[in-house]
Amino acid sequence: MIGPKKISALTSLERRRLLNRSEVTVSRRVFDQVRRIVGEVERRGDHALLEYTAKYNRVQLTAQSLKVNPTELDEALTQVPERVVKALRAAADGVSRFHSRLLPPDFWMEEISPGIRLGRVRRAIDTVGVYIPGGRAIYPSTALMTVVPAKVAGVRRVVACSPPSGDGKINPVVLTALKISGADEVYKVGGAQAIAAMAYGTETVPKVDKIVGPGNVYVAAAKSLVRDVVEIDVQAGPSEVLVLADGSADPWYVALDLASQAEHDPDSYAVLVTMSMEVGLNVWERLRLLQRESTRSSIVSRSLRYNGAILVAGSLDEALSFVNDFAPEHFELMVEDPEACLRELENAGSVFIGSFSPVSAGDYATGANHVLPTGGKARYRSGLSVEDFFKLITIQRLTKEGLSSLRQTVRSIAEVEGFEGHVRAIEERFCQR
Repeated sequence: MIGPKKISALTSLERRRLLNRSEVTVSRRVFDQVRRIVGEVERRGDHALLEYTAKYNRVQLTAQSLKVNPTELDEALTQVPERVVKALRAAADGVSRFHSRLLPPDFWMEEISPGIRLGRVRRAIDTVGVYIPGGRAIYPSTALMTVVPAKVAGVRRVVACSPPSGDGKINPVVLTALKISGADEVYKVGGAQAIAAMAYGTETVPKVDKIVGPGNVYVAAAKSLVRDVVEIDVQAGPSEVLVLADGSADPWYVALDLASQAEHDPDSYAVLVTMSMEVGLNVWERLRLLQRESTRSSIVSRSLRYNGAILVAGSLDEALSFVNDFAPEHFELMVEDPEACLRELENAGSVFIGSFSPVSAGDYATGANHVLPTGGKARYRSGLSVEDFFKLITIQRLTKEGLSSLRQTVRSIAEVEGFEGHVRAIEERFCQR
């Protein structure tokens, strides 16, 4: 862990490590392996999917059993404790309510000048694929955060893929979350082969128009390889949090939130920026305790050791400058005047204000999305939302008088560009015939 250390005392290497972190580090070996997988799925469809499922998931499936049938979904629901089902429904409702507020009008059109009317029509993407990862943990929350906004946007067909476990089934909690969310089809396929199947289509898995959802380096590599044939969302890397705290912050709360993000992945980032060395030292002591107590101690310890930092700023301006350079996925504000900080904030995926707004609440229950830009992409990318699942079609309607008002503008620019036909297309409309 870096620190507690003044920001001004960071070495160039330490600063680069924090600010130039990449989303996903994919080796040439991984890319070559994924390229073969994607190519095989494109060429051989279901046969390749079944072979890779047997190889990587150690389960034998048939083309008929790749798709989760309604009976499996109903059975999964009976296997999940009622309190979990209730929590999933409540979380799904929160996601739906939040994302419904983000929808623009279905249609608008207005006269921007005499005889010239412009507008837009909102249309949902027809078919979307969502990837729900498995492996170190199960992620029913990801099902909620990807499927619900798509359905709110009006997507007709949501196709979900998730890796099966050794019994040939998807975890029942994940299946229940997908059912509650409104997924139309679910397939037992994971990894790079799932991304390839949704991108190109197989005999069983349909081709989609867009793929969303996080995954490991193999999934990330597959997304990069298929982005010429299908739209993909932002590539999510290891989770990260930056907490900005002043002397009013509770060091225990700060430490809890840093440790909670560190438990995601050994490559996760957990950073504190504070104007108080005392706060920094107190948080450092509490993190040492939390590392020992965590049920995921080895992951937390590795994350904090290599990607943790406690940084002390000489002023609030210096602190906020570092925050904007870092562009955190999750940004917690534990300061006396958060509004003043927000006015200066330029880059962050999602902001959590105050001592009782931990990232954990946003990960599961507030309704805001937890699929967010990592690795500094918050400089130019927003988190996943309903806006990722529709298109805005521009409409233009001009009267003869409106077109007349644009004649000289079009002529001047089109002639400079050498497009005589553009000029004629307008001028002919004003000739006597």
